[in-house]
Amino acid sequence: MEKGAIRCASMEDVEKLSLFLQNAKVSSDGIEDSIDYFLVSENEFGQIQASLGIEPHGQIGLLRSLVLSPNSTEKDMFILLEQILMLARDKGLKELYLASNKQSAAIFFSLMGFQPQDSTKLPADLYESEHVKHILSVDNSYFLRFTI
Repeated sequence: MEKGAIRCASMEDVEKLSLFLQNAKVSSDGIEDSIDYFLVSENEFGQIQASLGIEPHGQIGLLRSLVLSPNSTEKDMFILLEQILMLARDKGLKELYLASNKQSAAIFFSLMGFQPQDSTKLPADLYESEHVKHILSVDNSYFLRFTI
């Protein structure tokens, strides 16, 4: 990933971002509705190399679609997360949640200040999210919370 290549996604990115996520076997549902809460990083050829977005629910958000190309580094992931936290602040969000079943992500996000969250004590709005409903249905799922 080229340093400084992270930018906010726009409506022109919906198709390209959806394809990038589908190729990574990550759901692209709802991207169009919250495209201004997504960040993308592109290479010099305009190909998306990384993405991270937020599914907004009032003053809280659910992190979505963290996908990095194989040549990305931990530093790239750190910069992307740092940028999404700034975007969340700019959008007036108070808390961010992460739902996953990948334990390796839990370690990284804990180092970034995310705290474990009991899945039975999530804000009511999050239970409406299709992504949350899916995560609640799989084994080894967990939630993390970050206060902005």
